[in-house]
Amino acid sequence: MLHQRRDPPVSALRPPNRSIPSGPRVKNPHQLIAESGADLEGHGLKRTMGLFQLVCFGVGAVVGTGIFVGLSDSVAEAGPAVVLSFVLAAITCVFTAFSFAELGSAIPVSGSSYSFAYATFGERVAFLVGWCLLLEYGVSVSAVAVGWSQYVNELLDSLFGVQLPAVLSAGPGDGGLINLPAVLVIMMAAVLLVRGVRESAGATAAMAVLKIGVLALFCAIAFTAYQHENLTPFVAHGAGGITAGASLAFFSYIGFDAITTAGEEVKNPRRNIPIAIMVCIGLVTLLYCAVALAAIGALGPRDVADKPAALSIVVDQVTGSAVGGAVIAFGAVVAIASVVLAVMYGQTRILMSMSRDGLIPRVFERVSPRTSTPVANTWIVAAVFAVPAAFSSLDVVVNLTTIGTLGTMVVVNLAVIMLRRRNPEVRGSFRVPLYPLSPLLGVVFCLYLMYGTGWATWVQFAVFLLVGVGMYAGYGRSRSRLAAAEPR
Repeated sequence: MLHQRRDPPVSALRPPNRSIPSGPRVKNPHQLIAESGADLEGHGLKRTMGLFQLVCFGVGAVVGTGIFVGLSDSVAEAGPAVVLSFVLAAITCVFTAFSFAELGSAIPVSGSSYSFAYATFGERVAFLVGWCLLLEYGVSVSAVAVGWSQYVNELLDSLFGVQLPAVLSAGPGDGGLINLPAVLVIMMAAVLLVRGVRESAGATAAMAVLKIGVLALFCAIAFTAYQHENLTPFVAHGAGGITAGASLAFFSYIGFDAITTAGEEVKNPRRNIPIAIMVCIGLVTLLYCAVALAAIGALGPRDVADKPAALSIVVDQVTGSAVGGAVIAFGAVVAIASVVLAVMYGQTRILMSMSRDGLIPRVFERVSPRTSTPVANTWIVAAVFAVPAAFSSLDVVVNLTTIGTLGTMVVVNLAVIMLRRRNPEVRGSFRVPLYPLSPLLGVVFCLYLMYGTGWATWVQFAVFLLVGVGMYAGYGRSRSRLAAAEPR
């Protein structure tokens, strides 16, 4: 039976002869594990997720807007070779997934990339990683919610021949006033999250199974109209098109690392986290390639490109009926809602870890004794990210989210190398194969896709990082609990 425990003072958690360096404030992995209760109960959280639920949680965090809405943008860049774009994005994810699996197994805490950076590169880098995760886990929630709104209108049109007025279903940049459906799905996810992890994990698992079934149904229908000539010329836009398509397709994979944010709420995390990550990546890659091949094979790249609800359009044209499109639209509504739920979960756990370290206000680390969830944290996240969901468009944040995520993945790949050098005794059940080649290849592929986002995105990312540096200097640096524990 698992028992709650009181956290010992920070000084007591420090292993003998392993003092905090006088340079960068590096948090010892043993200290991270002890403070979070990673091998016991997690800091007031309860271990309720099994392996199946964890895999479904990963699929729930990944499969959504990227394939249901973003496929058309990737096809516009790469043409039929979008299949190669998905493979290139998957290869990038696989190498990085190895690193996440090793670190998640060795340091099974809620902080994910943030905590891994804290244990290897120190507090300043960790804060910037956490700052970038606000894009991946936070701003992407807004983008995903906008995509959900698009498919809600598609579903209403298929079933009842009506749509919500643009003034209430789109932001000012898309010809409307406020996107109420996007706000609604964020608030519904928050309600479920504050009820408890068991409830939200169960809902995510059910939605993950449903959307996999819907995408499998799409492939079965679309392949009946498959024509090989629709895939020629295959590399219509050259290697540059494949790279640009891969940079956009990478958005479809964002979220698999959210599995590591469940480190304090999953049963047997040292075993289950690596397995869940690898199963999730493999399943999603096969699904994406099949969907892309089926869609283009059925209609051709011109009829798929730049169509936000492309999958419904494909099914409608293949079947000659709106019924099939309605089924796909319903699947998209469920799929994208599950992404909002899973990604918001990950965001709250990242913020909880940063708050635990004193780098952001303490309100984010408080866990309700009744529900064992960070209630205030969840509602703050929902309120903050409902604003861009209500007033912005999907395209505004996709590239910035992608480059921010790739940046954190570069750090995670390097963190594996750093952890093995600094703390070789910290081991989990999974070890990166072909070390150190594998994490180095992960870095190379991440940088390659970052290059494909374009110079304008790099400028935006640089400004974003500078704001993060200012936030750390103005708040986190002086309030860090690790700094308070340093000898004066």
